Order: sequence, then structure tokens, then C-alpha cells
Amino acid sequence: MTTTAPSATDRHDALIDRLPPDFRFGAATSAFQIEGATAEDGRTASIWDTFCRVPGAVDNGDTGDIACDHYHRMPEDVALLAALGLDTYRFSVSWPRVQPGGRGPANPAGLDFYDRLVDELLARGVTPWLTLYHWDLPQELQDAGGWPARDTAHRFADYAELVHERLGDRVEHWTTLNEPFCSAVLGHVEGVHAPGGRSLADGVRAVHHLHLGHGLAVRRLRSAARRPLDIAVAHLLGTSRPASGSPADREAARRADAFGFRFYLDPILRGRYPRDLIDDLAARGVRIPVRDGDLEIIAEPVDTLGVNYYRSMRVCGTDERGATVDAHGAPVTRGLPHGGLPVTGLGWEVMPHDLTELLLRIARDYPGVPVIVTENGAAYEDRPDAEGFVDDTERTAYLAAHLAAVAEARVRGADVRGYFAWSLLDNFEWAYGYAQRFGLVRVDYATQTRTPKRSALWLRDTAHRVRGASGHG
Repeated sequence: MTTTAPSATDRHDALIDRLPPDFRFGAATSAFQIEGATAEDGRTASIWDTFCRVPGAVDNGDTGDIACDHYHRMPEDVALLAALGLDTYRFSVSWPRVQPGGRGPANPAGLDFYDRLVDELLARGVTPWLTLYHWDLPQELQDAGGWPARDTAHRFADYAELVHERLGDRVEHWTTLNEPFCSAVLGHVEGVHAPGGRSLADGVRAVHHLHLGHGLAVRRLRSAARRPLDIAVAHLLGTSRPASGSPADREAARRADAFGFRFYLDPILRGRYPRDLIDDLAARGVRIPVRDGDLEIIAEPVDTLGVNYYRSMRVCGTDERGATVDAHGAPVTRGLPHGGLPVTGLGWEVMPHDLTELLLRIARDYPGVPVIVTENGAAYEDRPDAEGFVDDTERTAYLAAHLAAVAEARVRGADVRGYFAWSLLDNFEWAYGYAQRFGLVRVDYATQTRTPKRSALWLRDTAHRVRGASGHG
């Protein structure tokens, strides 16, 4: 008797079906990427409004001025989310919409929008998962120093309290920051995100003040809470493997892990910065501006850790000529492709196995904190048919492989409680503008028509199957 080996899809389904019925299925967005209406109802400019006007900063000169027009189409989008059977919606609040200029009283019209959004979600049985900061710092705060300035952390805590005063009676799940790495490093060191800086010292100061703002906001939220809150922070994380067994490559992987992983988790979950990172920075003349009491504030307990995962790194300690130091005498840390792997439309290698390993590492090294995969998804070159439907088999396979990777991590002991796809809608993808599409739902930007893709229907059916026929949706 002969048997046929199970297909990859069958293996994925078998793992996914081991998820518990109360596992969260959601989708994520951010305010600047979907809302539009950037100059309406009292909203002032953010650093991304400014950055979009810098020649060459964003592909095709795209801006967030209209985006997906979610500000005017919100009820339609919530209805779509509910129709897809997703039980949780992770969205962000626009700081310059709620507190124009980043100081002073709240803007009632701005808060009214999020008030309506929360009510709309709850009326349709969808849990709001609110993120306070997804990169849209008010431009006036940037002009006053931005995240490299300590005062911005205190302004963030004030803003968090304003949002909680209006929404805290109905919103249980609060995420302080989304991906401090991107805000600090892409925005202040590499210059490819707003505000476009290129200073390692500024980036390190920004990381610390983002952490401080997180801790201060956690304290404000807890002290003002009128109901139990679930407070989280969401980090962009991956693995860093040496390209070879050479000492230079192993050391480069250690540096990458210190700067891209432990720099973010250690202060929040262990109350300290990694000693090797401090030494690495000191060798480059940079220090973390820690004051007495800062780390105690930063380490205020969180209830959930958000993990955003897209890809991992293979790290080399030599440049193209084999040198181990660069022109400034700094050690080389260079990312390389693994090779031989499928890639997304952005050329990012598809590595679901590393998501399993990442989640297991968190469970091992930072035990006791439940995890939600708060972002995971892929851009591909979508080709709509005459009705606007996209048969995105590659994205569907990507989601299936990564959800199975989450399920495998759970089987092996990681406390992972949910998975939020990035993104609900095609949207403004930061420096890529509108050229890259990550959405479960296609957006025709000319007409703003929304059309669920095959991946959306797959996620709907998968969530329904996991929950059982009597579940939500």
C-alpha cells in the first residue's frame, strides 16, 4: 500500500487546527497609513506629513493626504472587518489629530472620531486594540527636539492620559509604542523614515526616550484606569544568525542581536540595558542617557508583549573587500540574504521557521509575559481581475505558513495568544508610498473601492474553523 505525503498546506492546517478556540485573529492598521484627512477637524502636521514633502524621500512623491480615506469611510471598513470574522482590530490613534502640536488640551473633534470607531467596533463584536504611537509625532514636538529630547517622553505620557480619559471606559487593550526600532533607527540613524536624521547618537537618545515615554505612559494609564487594562508594547523583532562560524561573523551577529533585539526587550522586561551593547556604543563615543530612576520607570510591568515579524538576518562581520572595520574604524555588521528562499514583492525572504524560533526564544529568555503577534504580512504584486478581486495565492501561503509557525511555537511551549495580519487594507507604506500592497483587502486608490482578496477569505475561513461553528464571526 502506498501513501501520499501530506502537502505543505495540509501540514499547516494540521498545526493551525491545534490553536485554541479563544486564540485571537485580527488585522492591524495605523492612522497615518489609512486615515487621510490630514488637515481636517483641527489635525496639525506630523513628522510624516513633513517627510513626505522632502524630494525623493517617498517613492513617487506619495503622501498620506488621502490614503484610504478611512477618516470618512470608517463605518464601511469596520463592517468589512466584522464580515471577515476577525475578532480584534489593532488600530493607532493619530497624536496630532488628538492633541494638535503635541501639547495642551485635547482636540474634541479628533477624539470624537476614535470615540465613534470604538463604538462601531464594539457594536459589531470586534475588540478594539489601541496603539497610542505609530510614528506620527506632531511636527511641533519635532521642532522642539523630537524623540532625542527627553521632554518628548513627558509629552507622550500627557497625550496617553488624554486618550484614556475619553476611551478608557470601553478600551481594555492599550499598546504604547509600535516598533521603537523603526522610530529611532530608521528615522534618526539611517534617515529612511521621518524625520530623516543620520546620527547614531540621536538614534540612541531616541530609543531611550521612547522607552521612558512608554514607562511614563504605563504609569499614567494604570493610575487613571477605571477598569482592568491590558497594556502592551509592540516591537519589530527577528533573529540574527552569523553567516559563518568565523569569529568576525559570530561577533557581528552578537552586535546585531544587542542593537536590534536586546536593546528593546531588556530595559522593559529586565530593567537594564545589555552590558555588551553599552560597551559597543561606548567604543563609538555614544552613551545611553540614563538618569537615576529611568530604568525603574521603563520596567513598569506590561501585560502583553507585541511581536511584529517580517524577516530575519544573516549577519557578516566583513565588508565586500573582507575588511572587518569600516572607514571610521567601526566594526562591520552587514546583513546578507540567506539565499535559496522565496521572497516577497519587496525582496524580503520568507522565513516562517524563524518566527517559531523567535517566539520560543522570548518564552525562554523573557518568561511570564504572554505574546501577541501584532503584525505579520507580505507585499506582493497583486493583479486584480475585472471585478477587482485579487487571487493572491502567494500571500495566502505566506499567512498560512506563518500562522502554522505560531501554532508550532505554542505546541512547543510559547504562550502566544493571537495573530494580527498586516494589514487590513492596502495603504500608504511609508517610504514605499502606494507602490507596495500588504492588504488583506484591495483598495482601488482612484475610487476607494474595497475588495477582499483570497487571503482575506482564507483568514476568515481559518478563524471560523479554529473557533468552531459556535464561535464569533
